[in-house]
Amino acid sequence: MDVANPAGTSVSGIAAAIGEPARERMLFCLMDNRARTSTELAVVADVSPSTASVHLSRLKTERLVKVLIQGKHRYYSLAGADVAKILEGLSVLAGYSRNKFEPSTPNRLRAARTCYDHLAGSLGVLLHDRLVAMQWLSKRVRVKDNSYDLTAKGIEALEALGVDIAAARALRRRFAFACLDWSERRSHLGGALGAALLNLLLKRKWVTQDLDSRALTITTLGRREMQSHFGLLF
Repeated sequence: MDVANPAGTSVSGIAAAIGEPARERMLFCLMDNRARTSTELAVVADVSPSTASVHLSRLKTERLVKVLIQGKHRYYSLAGADVAKILEGLSVLAGYSRNKFEPSTPNRLRAARTCYDHLAGSLGVLLHDRLVAMQWLSKRVRVKDNSYDLTAKGIEALEALGVDIAAARALRRRFAFACLDWSERRSHLGGALGAALLNLLLKRKWVTQDLDSRALTITTLGRREMQSHFGLLF
């Protein structure tokens, strides 16, 4: 019986990439769906930064991780749900347990803050996830830079709230994209649309901004209105 596997080389390459102890620790560290820098992953893997870069290059070649370049930083995360599923299966077989990501960001900044001119922190991430879940946002076709566009449903809902969509589109900047949050290590909404949403929250006093920091305070009115309009409990 011919048991040749035309994808055998790829399978063995992936298996070898996962099986190396330092790379294994990196991959399982990323199982919480949060991105990390090569420096952080070097600590996790107990290797030097230069060695970590070599390992991450191998994982990227085998399409096990992806990298997001944001400013001067490079953030690594699992390449997708299929990779997580494979690792989860291996962890069950091995009886593996992983530590939960524990951010060290001060609580007030972690809860809600500005990221340039848009909303970040836990509130920003939750709002991003709700906009996607409610199908107000959709990934742009043939675009691989984490860009979003609004659906017809999203346009109608946000315009009803008072967001000037036409004005946001007219600005000479990206309209909407997934911006990696440095404390949550998940995405919040960036771009002109993200800025317009933050302006709305400030204008309606759903959040207030500190005078001497980037921290935002969620008001009692804001908690009530965000639950009403977005189904967001915070």
